[in-house]
Amino acid sequence: MTAAASLPTYFLSHGGGPWPWMRDQFGAAYDALDASLRDIPRQLGGKPRAVLVVTAHWEGPAFLLSAAEQPGMIYDYGGFPPHTYAIRYGAPGSPTLAARAQALLQQAGHAAQLDQERGFDHGTFSALYPVFPDADVPIVQLSLRQDLDPRSHLEAGRALRPLRDEGVLIVGSGLSYHNLRAFNGAGAAASHQFDQWLRDAMALPPQERSIALMNWEQAPAARAAHPREEHLLPLMVALGAAEEEDAAVVYHEEAFFGALAVSSFRFG
Repeated sequence: MTAAASLPTYFLSHGGGPWPWMRDQFGAAYDALDASLRDIPRQLGGKPRAVLVVTAHWEGPAFLLSAAEQPGMIYDYGGFPPHTYAIRYGAPGSPTLAARAQALLQQAGHAAQLDQERGFDHGTFSALYPVFPDADVPIVQLSLRQDLDPRSHLEAGRALRPLRDEGVLIVGSGLSYHNLRAFNGAGAAASHQFDQWLRDAMALPPQERSIALMNWEQAPAARAAHPREEHLLPLMVALGAAEEEDAAVVYHEEAFFGALAVSSFRFG
């Protein structure tokens, strides 16, 4: 990967918990997601210099950036087998990238702070382990802003756009459907309605697409699909960083967890 290459951005539906380490328990349930993630290096034409992950599992009063040289692990899930609380994903951090992203955000008028202690949460390590199983690409995490304002997150993506020309892969890690109380057949209709709207919105001209996403609450079954929108907001950052470019569906399932519709997207 050359530093001059302008990389695409991604919004990844990252699955549930530490699924890459539970293939025996889940069987073939994650095969399609796993294949889509493993295909990303081919789409990129090689490994990026680093990855900036916007994780649905971290929020702050301002945008926060993980700045540790060697981030630890955060097992932010419950009820999984004991071995999943000993997972190690040993990718390095990048204080240099964290500071660069902070500067870009601040120059665009967004408060942004460095966090020297933050480790990798499962929105990061479960999504990126299939992409970079050797854990040899530096990773910086970007939090959501806890007001969950869609416009602010879209604008943050716009501010981070230069990173794509510096060999940095921008990834939004969330889920296109995230209603844990209906993570089964009860959520099927809402997930399919919202997912269809989302895929249709991705096909709109750029300006219309951005307007649609900022007004996502008007979509069919919007609040049934996202009672709280933290798993959707990483999409806004990924879109903002490639706002004028085409979107492609890189993963889609109609029967995730038996009945749910979920999707992932690439921009550029």
